Amino acid sequence: MQPMKNPSANQRSFRLIGELVNNSFARARKAWKNRAVEGYQRLAILQADLGANFLTINLDGTQKLRVKPEEMIEFVPQVVSAIQEVCSLPLAFDNPWIEFHRVCLEHYDREKSGPAIFNSLAASREDLDGMLELIKRYDTHVIVMASEKFVETGGAQCFSPDDVYQTTKQFVEILADKAGRTTDQIIVDPGLAPIAADTYGLVNMGLDAMRMIREDPHLAGIHISVGLTNFSFGVPQHIREGLENAYITLALEAGLDTILGNPEKDLGPLEEDDRFVEVVQQSLQEGRTDDGESQEEAGFRQSARIMDLYR
Repeated sequence: MQPMKNPSANQRSFRLIGELVNNSFARARKAWKNRAVEGYQRLAILQADLGANFLTINLDGTQKLRVKPEEMIEFVPQVVSAIQEVCSLPLAFDNPWIEFHRVCLEHYDREKSGPAIFNSLAASREDLDGMLELIKRYDTHVIVMASEKFVETGGAQCFSPDDVYQTTKQFVEILADKAGRTTDQIIVDPGLAPIAADTYGLVNMGLDAMRMIREDPHLAGIHISVGLTNFSFGVPQHIREGLENAYITLALEAGLDTILGNPEKDLGPLEEDDRFVEVVQQSLQEGRTDDGESQEEAGFRQSARIMDLYR
């Protein structure tokens, strides 16, 4: 296979991290089961040709596939090297385990592809200081899971936009102090829940947090990303892409500039009067609590409104 270059920065109004090298997808699972680096190379070339700006590498297990940690560590050097042979896009290494990142970064050729992306830091990580050391040593960019706030026991789910905003500020300070990172090297993920099962108001929380982050001049230059596929999880296949594009439409306005998603989909903002946008807007409005009611009650209203798209 001959090396491929990203054809252009493409016409999207956001940066796209291609997600297909992930065992959640059938082609990646097949490549993993056969330990076939050619399968990973094909997925890398495909995503580069479709205009991805980065490629994620996630070899972890799923509900359909058991993967032992030692198996990942043994095979990931071959995957990283094989992908860099045919594709010059920067790689994003996605795993909560520090040893996975250590091995990936040891075998990643920065001269070929530029800085890697460390995905991800979170308040609950077992060896946060060790991760910060790797980020500094290998001069990476970094994704921060700001949907988890710092508590005495480690990390806990955020349930308010201010929690996400404060966690973002904390991580920016930590990354500057301990890893020498600047805001333009940091990608904040405020979290994204499936809209049809979001009884905690997490979709609205993330959008509101984006607005707060963008209004803070001290956070200028920071990037904001989400795992887009989460948004349409659990709904019929024929409406998933429309739902995801409706979210993109609203999130770009709120401050989103990076997406972890599937380059094979036609991802991009819709017209404001598109039915998907209208229903998602109405659904999220239903998901905001009225006086005297619980977030769960509002969440059920939100889910019910999305059902209009099923018909």
